[in-house]
Amino acid sequence: MSYPPYIGRFAPSPSGSLHFGSLIAALGSYLRARSQGGQWLVRIEDIDPPREVPGAADDILRTLDAFGLHWDGELMYQSRRTEAYQAKIDGLLASGEAYFCQCSRKQIQAMGGVYDGRCRHLGHQSGAIRIVNRARVNHFHDGLLGEVTVPESFAAEDFIIKRSDGLYAYQLAVVMDDAETGITEVVRGADLIEASCRQLSLFNQFGHQAPAWMHLPLACAEVGFKLSKQNHATPVDKANPLPALKAALAFLGQPIPDAHSVESLLAQAVADFSVDSIPRRREILIDSGG
Repeated sequence: MSYPPYIGRFAPSPSGSLHFGSLIAALGSYLRARSQGGQWLVRIEDIDPPREVPGAADDILRTLDAFGLHWDGELMYQSRRTEAYQAKIDGLLASGEAYFCQCSRKQIQAMGGVYDGRCRHLGHQSGAIRIVNRARVNHFHDGLLGEVTVPESFAAEDFIIKRSDGLYAYQLAVVMDDAETGITEVVRGADLIEASCRQLSLFNQFGHQAPAWMHLPLACAEVGFKLSKQNHATPVDKANPLPALKAALAFLGQPIPDAHSVESLLAQAVADFSVDSIPRRREILIDSGG
């Protein structure tokens, strides 16, 4: 049996500078791709303007360069793909595979926190747009964590693919982008593990080949409190990348090369990379300073 060439990706949102938690995701996906002799793509997920910080996208890209994490091919910006997203939604609405929903968060909470499909046949012409979830998926195999299962009620929900404020939903955009670029494996943080079931639903419903999945442990300042831009995690130091790179390798359970340059460290890290050495956990507590 022949397999397609490996294509991985790192897809940050420009909501702030690259911090230690996002460095782990970037480095883990990079090492996995390079150790497989594959491509490593970068996509800027910039379709949520209220959460974005001016200049953050360029800062993230400069940081990746400073850390030796050089990507292949052209950068993809989600903000340049909105016509493709809208065309897909228009087709789904026309075929009855999507519909408008006017339920508020308060109403959904009253349903038990999971939307019950009540707007599917009401014929609304405005509001959020939901997929008619005909290809529901409630479990998948994760390359690090093994079998993952989510509640059937979550898996079966008609989830939002375009928000009521007109912004395109993450689930739709990420599936269309991964399919467009031929991603064969998604390596990312474990905070997105449940989202994989919804993305698998869309891959199946759209008739695309789904990627494999590997969810890395999250760096947490305390239990359930991951390092993130929203909670003001300290940016990594572009001027002195080696300490953070070595710390990220250690976090991922990889050997620390005796190297004095970014290039030599990464070359050795790629050669030594082992998935079996990554801790099989959803989160790991660290010093919040990274």
